[in-house]
Amino acid sequence: MDVAIIMGSDSDWGVMKKAAEVFNEFGVEVEITVASAHRTPERVKEFVTTCDKQGAKIFIAAAGCAAHLAGVVASYTTKPVIGVPINSEPLKGVDALLSTVQMPGGVPVATMAINGSKNAALFAVEILSISNDNLKTKLTEYRSNMVKEVERKAEDIKRAFAEIKK
Repeated sequence: MDVAIIMGSDSDWGVMKKAAEVFNEFGVEVEITVASAHRTPERVKEFVTTCDKQGAKIFIAAAGCAAHLAGVVASYTTKPVIGVPINSEPLKGVDALLSTVQMPGGVPVATMAINGSKNAALFAVEILSISNDNLKTKLTEYRSNMVKEVERKAEDIKRAFAEIKK
């Protein structure tokens, strides 16, 4: 496997599904589970250490409600950890963002935007593409397609605006 994804709750799947879809599009092998830093700390440790031994190159940890999942994951591995703060009531994910981004010196966690699972996956693909030319090519094509899509949308808006002016 290339990437290990750990979510603090099954309710995080609605957000993290976007990351899984990106990895599927790029052909990146992923292992995924649910484990809580606070409710099942031994499960978190077992998942991280097992995935580390099985060759995971990157970990993505997603949690809401000021959970410290990404930091706990980072404490068990020297591999890159990407944190995805999840928007959960009542603080709209700001608590999760702050608990993920405010890691103490020496234990870094890359932090995405609240619910930023798509960017977490793309960032992981970028990291993996450093040593994988196939992924580098796919990533270049992905970005090229984004440019084409924006250009198409710009033309659509231009035509719609021209219709208004008539």
